[in-house]
Amino acid sequence: MATPLPPQDFLIVADDDYPVIVIPDRLTVLEAVAFKHTCHQLLDQDSPPAKIILDFTETQFIDSSGIGALVHNLKAAASKKVELLLNNVNPPVMGVLCLTGLDSLLTIENTLISSKSQLPSNSDLCLPQTHPSVSCSVKRLMDIVGSIVGLAITGVLFIPIAIAIKWDSPGPIFFSQTRCGWLGKQFKIVKFRSMCINAENLKNKIPNQASGAIFKNQNDPRVTRVGRFLRRTSLDELPQFWNVLRGEMSLVGTRPPTPDEVDRYDVPQWRRLNVKPGMTGEWQVNGRSQVRNFEEVIELDLRYQKNWSLSYDLKLIFKTILIVFQKNSGAY
Repeated sequence: MATPLPPQDFLIVADDDYPVIVIPDRLTVLEAVAFKHTCHQLLDQDSPPAKIILDFTETQFIDSSGIGALVHNLKAAASKKVELLLNNVNPPVMGVLCLTGLDSLLTIENTLISSKSQLPSNSDLCLPQTHPSVSCSVKRLMDIVGSIVGLAITGVLFIPIAIAIKWDSPGPIFFSQTRCGWLGKQFKIVKFRSMCINAENLKNKIPNQASGAIFKNQNDPRVTRVGRFLRRTSLDELPQFWNVLRGEMSLVGTRPPTPDEVDRYDVPQWRRLNVKPGMTGEWQVNGRSQVRNFEEVIELDLRYQKNWSLSYDLKLIFKTILIVFQKNSGAY
């Protein structure tokens, strides 16, 4: 179970009758928990202020937990009709806000970068190194080579898989879904379709056999006959090599969550987004569909971040290949 983190109040000063929360130089998980706690203390007053100012003058580093705290506070402030104003945002923090799209949701003043149009391309953004794996050039080279090989295999298998999907049920060959990647940035994941075409609309009618911010059902009626085979053999995931080639995913990483799952995260749980999501990872080789508790998912993802190395990635890749050929090892 994830270790609970004790809240610590932030410094609050007054500016024109509005409270100003002074954000420290780093906004990681401990500070993020304190940030959320402090902001909610102001919002939970009998007469909350009309505006809360967040002073980012000293802040040079923010990770996924910091983003999670910002999202929590933004939603809480909106529910109380309180304006949340970010002041003196430095380029490293502004780069993260632009990467995740939060710059369009937050009110930002007195920043060195006045608009998103003035930012360089994503590859040139001044972004934090939230985990060594994110900036490792050798890991990225492994991803590129592996994705090219994977896409070649996908090309060979595409015709028989496409015919089987079309023969089994009406609808497109591919399935696209929004997922959250590094720091919570959203992207479209691509898979071979394994469910009926209106699966998303039927999700609320299917019992969830997992606990927490994940969804699983062993006998999900939305899954087609061919879809069950594709999931059991992991063939449905082959198109994700395209996401790896684009840099949105890695061959090895954490499980890519959906936005509705992330909406249910508490601040410490955002830590799993400090690395890129992967086609495989700890969850794939240590239970996969048998993991039905969200706290277990968190533990597996944090274990990967703690144990990460290039050799560890290779170990997980080889374990995944072996597991795929084992009976009843795939997803359902």
